[in-house]
Amino acid sequence: MSDMLEPSSRVMIIGAGHAGGSVAAFLRQFGFAGPITLIGEESAAPYQRPPLSKAWLSGDTDLETLFLRPNDWYADNDVNLRLDTVVRSIDREKNTIEIDDGDGLAYDVLIIATGASPRWTGVEGEQLDNIFSLRTVKDAELLKSAINPGSQAVLIGAGYIGLEVAASLRKAGVDALVIEREARSLARVASAPIATFLEQYHKDHGVEFLLEHEIAKFQGNGKVEKLHLKNGSVIDCDIAVVGIGVLPNDGLARESGLACENGIIVDENARTSDPSIYAIGDVSFRPLPHYDCAFRLESVPNALEQARGVAAILCGRPAPAIEIPWFWSDQYDLKIQIAGLTLECDETVLRGDPASHKFAVFHLRKGVIRAVEAINAAPEFMMGKKLIGKEASIDPEKLADVSLSMKEIAG
Repeated sequence: MSDMLEPSSRVMIIGAGHAGGSVAAFLRQFGFAGPITLIGEESAAPYQRPPLSKAWLSGDTDLETLFLRPNDWYADNDVNLRLDTVVRSIDREKNTIEIDDGDGLAYDVLIIATGASPRWTGVEGEQLDNIFSLRTVKDAELLKSAINPGSQAVLIGAGYIGLEVAASLRKAGVDALVIEREARSLARVASAPIATFLEQYHKDHGVEFLLEHEIAKFQGNGKVEKLHLKNGSVIDCDIAVVGIGVLPNDGLARESGLACENGIIVDENARTSDPSIYAIGDVSFRPLPHYDCAFRLESVPNALEQARGVAAILCGRPAPAIEIPWFWSDQYDLKIQIAGLTLECDETVLRGDPASHKFAVFHLRKGVIRAVEAINAAPEFMMGKKLIGKEASIDPEKLADVSLSMKEIAG
């Protein structure tokens, strides 16, 4: 089929998160006037998830400020927003989906933006009250309502979610203990210098860490009260937050026969193995030309990039250039910005002094910048991102020399 939509084409979007909500908006922005149906399992219209572990828990924002667009935008732009709705199956032969009330809805183009779900530990007692994951606004509201100053919280997993929640809990006066099975924090997602700095920064703010420890079971009378470790230790806790990663919500795609591998396999334009179906956001396993590999990216920039790209193609516009992956995190007064991936790098360069709380770690492969991790160092992040895209060779000694600006180094 041709990518460009006919004026009467029916666009069906499964998943009303950042990716799904954005692709509906981009389609209207780019001139598509045909029917759009946006289906979401949650009760809330599309909203931003990153603040849930930060400003939301800290009480610095409310739901209205999280919405991607005002609630009346969908009706005003003729987008049929169906919330509290579960899609049961996709019939690719008939080009229909079945929703939970048994209705069959027809599509000409289907966009799957079902995101990902929290991974759980699977240990005994995990069903007890006050054990939380953090993915939806409902999750965040439940956690927020359980927070009391002076209570003891255990964060299971020292990834970005665990550390962000730990920072928010400390701000709320909650004691926080982070338990991680690896030898250091952020083992899968950050370099050792960044992880060491962040771990110490958290300790300076009263967060405790237990590394190289695993959970054996939770214990409590209806509500979690204790946490047992595999080494036999028992820890008192009032709240437990599980943050050990997510799994792609690709069940519908797999059941319908779409090609999947750690998510739904797509090409550079987010097409799946079915020419009528696209997949975007956290659920998509996408090619990354700058790194000559495929990857599943869990980030708002990735969701926006793919949403914009699919909408452009469907509206007959040129596909936008593929962006360098980038991510961010806010913890206390730290702005953490990351561009690129550290795959197959053979050299790291430290620029700046971690003691100043303003520095960056660059990752190179054969003298070419492949990734940058920046702490309160926006110029390093922004220029580093550009240099990654240009595949520029940089003198490591100059890169480490803070007397030279990033513009001078790039020049």
